[in-house]
Amino acid sequence: MSDETISHEPDRKSGGRLKRVAWMTGRVLVALASAAALASAGLARDTVQTVRENVPTSDVFTDEVEKTAPPQDDGADDYLVVGSDTRTDTKGNPLPERVLRQLRTEAADGLNTDTIILLRIPKDGSKGYAISIPRDTYVTIPGYQDDKINSAYGVIKSRTAQKLRDEGKTDRAEVERLSDTAGRSALTQVVQDLTGVRVDHYAEVNLYGFYLLTEAIGGVRVCLNQATSDPNSGASFRKGVQKISGGSALAFVRQRDGLPRGDLDRIVRQQAFLGAVMQQLLSAGTLTDQSKLAALTDAASKSVVVSPGLDIVQLARHLGSMSSGGVEFVTIPVVAVGARNERGQSIITVDLLKVREYVNQLLGRQAPPRFAAQRPLMLNGAVQQPATIDGVRCVD
Repeated sequence: MSDETISHEPDRKSGGRLKRVAWMTGRVLVALASAAALASAGLARDTVQTVRENVPTSDVFTDEVEKTAPPQDDGADDYLVVGSDTRTDTKGNPLPERVLRQLRTEAADGLNTDTIILLRIPKDGSKGYAISIPRDTYVTIPGYQDDKINSAYGVIKSRTAQKLRDEGKTDRAEVERLSDTAGRSALTQVVQDLTGVRVDHYAEVNLYGFYLLTEAIGGVRVCLNQATSDPNSGASFRKGVQKISGGSALAFVRQRDGLPRGDLDRIVRQQAFLGAVMQQLLSAGTLTDQSKLAALTDAASKSVVVSPGLDIVQLARHLGSMSSGGVEFVTIPVVAVGARNERGQSIITVDLLKVREYVNQLLGRQAPPRFAAQRPLMLNGAVQQPATIDGVRCVD
């Protein structure tokens, strides 16, 4: 795939760059923001209804999840928004090899949830918060052991799938669907245990959807401070402003090897990319193009899974309000980054009481604490604004 390159180069003003940390991936919000754009534009009621009717559901709120959940009425509607790297479609069917090649990945039995966001929308109409949970946060996974939170879905899915096969289930799609539900339920329970918040709704976006959606909107303009190349993610980009989509866009937000600050720079890229996507979605020409609208609708049906009763358009409206400041990104407080568990894995440790205290205070009138040096570490706060070219934010 060839990407359009614009012959501009960034002016790095005194090394200015945004260090605000949200520990999220753009692909989740790209899919959901599509529905927000459709709804906010007041366009094609039939199209919006089609999105609602065609997005698959998964009943993640099992008896075990409900039994261990915190009190229900806490003054907010709480959405668990998850980004998965599953190699199946929303119906549990394996992605074809040609699609995996386009995604620049391969078939794999493992599954990670590299994006975990608890979206808290107060019922009184006050400011909402998208609370990011770092993928390496060390937690207790019910029925398993202590491990990174991004493994909860995949581990329980794998164990459930094996159990189903042992019981004689041979339909691969059925095994995928049932084991996916078990994995989603386990992750939901872990998030509830960690935050002390009852999850009301669940939404998940897969890898394939990110690819389809960036193609549907005709690509996204990004800007790099320096040329970069990473064979692991497939990222190979020039310095300056360029338009990317599909596999190239996926590589852009996934790269961390070769970046000056690794995961931190990857997060900054993802934030810049999300802003560019929202701008492209709302720009003249995107929402008035019937073929693009049809492609967005088709992509949402193939990439998003929600819990029964969740209105994806309403959720997308909440996410769309990020651009106006109605919803702010924050991150749970952590004790140590790069700690090691008994198996030698790099993990992020947290103080459970501090996490719950922080999450609860977000419903109050007091703004959350900014970046602080003392423990627990708060991964929020901003410094100098980054360089921009033609309205495009430049990142490493």
